[in-house]
Amino acid sequence: MVTLDTNIPIQPRSIGIPRPFRLSMSDRRFLLAALCTLLAIRVLFMLWLPFTDTTEARYAEIARKMIETGDWITPQFDYGIPFWGKPPLHTWLSALGMQIFGIGGFGARIFIFLSGLTVLGLTGRFMKRQTGADQALVVMVVLFSSILFFGASAFVMTDMVMTLGTTLSMVAFYTLVTDRRGGGIVWGHLFFVGLAIGLLAKGPVASVLTLMPIGLWLLIGRRWSLLAALPWLSGTVLLLALTLPWYAAAELKTPGFLRYFIIGEHFERFTVSNWQGDLYGAGHARAKGLIWFYWLGAFLPWTLFAGWLLLRAKNVVAVIKADNRGWHSYLLLWAIAPMLLFTPAANILEAYVLPGIPATILLLVSLWSSVQGSPGNGTKAIFGLCVGAATALFLALTILAHFAPDTLNLKSQEALVEQAAQIDPDMRLTYWGKRSYSAEFYTSGQAQVATDPQSLKALAFNNVRDAVAVRRDALDEVSAILGESFVNLGQFGRDFLLVEADASGAKP
Repeated sequence: MVTLDTNIPIQPRSIGIPRPFRLSMSDRRFLLAALCTLLAIRVLFMLWLPFTDTTEARYAEIARKMIETGDWITPQFDYGIPFWGKPPLHTWLSALGMQIFGIGGFGARIFIFLSGLTVLGLTGRFMKRQTGADQALVVMVVLFSSILFFGASAFVMTDMVMTLGTTLSMVAFYTLVTDRRGGGIVWGHLFFVGLAIGLLAKGPVASVLTLMPIGLWLLIGRRWSLLAALPWLSGTVLLLALTLPWYAAAELKTPGFLRYFIIGEHFERFTVSNWQGDLYGAGHARAKGLIWFYWLGAFLPWTLFAGWLLLRAKNVVAVIKADNRGWHSYLLLWAIAPMLLFTPAANILEAYVLPGIPATILLLVSLWSSVQGSPGNGTKAIFGLCVGAATALFLALTILAHFAPDTLNLKSQEALVEQAAQIDPDMRLTYWGKRSYSAEFYTSGQAQVATDPQSLKALAFNNVRDAVAVRRDALDEVSAILGESFVNLGQFGRDFLLVEADASGAKP
């Protein structure tokens, strides 16, 4: 097997750097306690936070419809309308969770959460193999307390599952070509499994985010011979066996899927500003290059330590020069791959930087520990402050989400749907002007949408007791259309609830 030399540790050449990185027993206990606390908070947040419009509620409702309709090939944007925007792996995970644990937030999120924990474990194991258990523990705490990773770790969307795939491939490839401790066949095939996960989670973009940094690393370091270590034949067969059946079945079931998904979602979405071909919403137009600022914000509060390293640039350069195995350059290219890919994109979201966050944290901790050595009291105080601040923020949000959700101004219809159901379990709920995915989820797909005055007027004569949800800016208009047979029960979340009198004429 072709490998790089891993026997020489990374140390700076000419600059006096403190002793190798070591944690005291009290440091380890603090970090373990912090990690356990963060995990507990995230579980509570997963249980208590309602689905919010638009992203998470939409994907959760698509998963719920998958269970209801029994169609596990083509996710449905609405009944009978295929959702071609993303492959179904994350939808399968959410649907499976709800089949096992029941329809609700925990079921929809649990396997996404396990995907996030797997990324966390992979990242920690990778660091342990390269630099030792102490740095691995630091990496896991820093990664899980970074703002984007914590939030995305149990959020029903594609990005965390895709990040699992890219992380697995990146860890597997570097381990395969540098580690002489065996397991090459396993790591080589895990590289292709990671590609398959990415292709089923988000599509070809996941492969680009994996192959681009690896290709640049091989090119810059003139390491092309390392490619011989990959099991190309059996790995490709494994990749195709895991991915091709679904792609073929999806195209056969709903012809046109491949054209929309490959050309529309992977080319036009990122090159055409305010892309009008989106079948499921609107483009997310942003200034080109803004994704670099999203990246800096994504690993807060640890961005402060990146600034600390900039002030010690001479030491950092010495550490990088002493790196004879391409460890830091590999992490850097992996970390910035999403920004390199999406800088020219016309439509981006903050979550697009997520696949690079594990590498960002690995690089940050590796450079910091190499320059700092064993942390002194001052560094421990700053580190503890960052951990404490992140933990306090996440805990506060979790408590508010459960006990005072209105203070968070969440875009969720859970409270409104519950109020309508308390008045009349058979009441039909209609939203004025815009579809609400969270309302559809909490009404098991029964919430309707009205966009013209005539459909609102017809509610008074349909022999069904109705409720109408409306935003403040349209409240007077809608109240006038519905007339006196509807009573305004007040505001629930961001919408007002107007309820029709029952059959006896009694008003709620």
